[in-house]
Amino acid sequence: MQRRDFFVGLGSAAAATAVLSPSAVLAQAQAPVAGTDFVKLDKPAPVEAPAGKIEVVEFFSYMCPHCNVFEPAFGAWIKKTPKDVVVRRVPVPFLPNFEVLQRMYYAMEALNLVEALHAKVFAAVHNEHRSFPSADAAADWLVAQGVDRAKFMAQYNSFTVASKAARAKQLTNAYQVEGVPTLGVGGRYYTDGSLAKGMDRALQVVDFLVVQARRGR
Repeated sequence: MQRRDFFVGLGSAAAATAVLSPSAVLAQAQAPVAGTDFVKLDKPAPVEAPAGKIEVVEFFSYMCPHCNVFEPAFGAWIKKTPKDVVVRRVPVPFLPNFEVLQRMYYAMEALNLVEALHAKVFAAVHNEHRSFPSADAAADWLVAQGVDRAKFMAQYNSFTVASKAARAKQLTNAYQVEGVPTLGVGGRYYTDGSLAKGMDRALQVVDFLVVQARRGR
């Protein structure tokens, strides 16, 4: 989902999981190539993972249909990551309602609710057609999920959440993200569905890049 062209790009959410042609399947068997399947950043992006860990960042938006389609595969991939891999989700600052949705995500993170509610927010947006235009709208929905309104609003309006939203913008710019979903590795590489010829293969490219980062390459 492109930053400046919200409804144009891959054409439909289904494209994110489209069946690949035989030539694309053959390409999948080849090792990922810099400049073709992924990009190496000219200037390393900041990481929050501790020393000895490899950070994988998913740039996403709840408003993005491609992110919605990708979420089950990414969630399953997370469960299989090696112990030295730290996964970090970053809501991007350039699609509709981004301010509300960024703060909503980081407030849920502070309340340890991401695992329980992350996929449900996607479902609310794309299946129930909710737009979350305000903090109150987000709070109303979360209360219906059993979340305490006061606790949510306290986090939503907190300095910590505001700081995380600011860092999300900085990291999005550092990785030069123009569309979502996009995956960053170790502050050094990124890939997406366009580069990798599909998000399933993008995860394979990330696996490759994790090995490269582990080797210090």
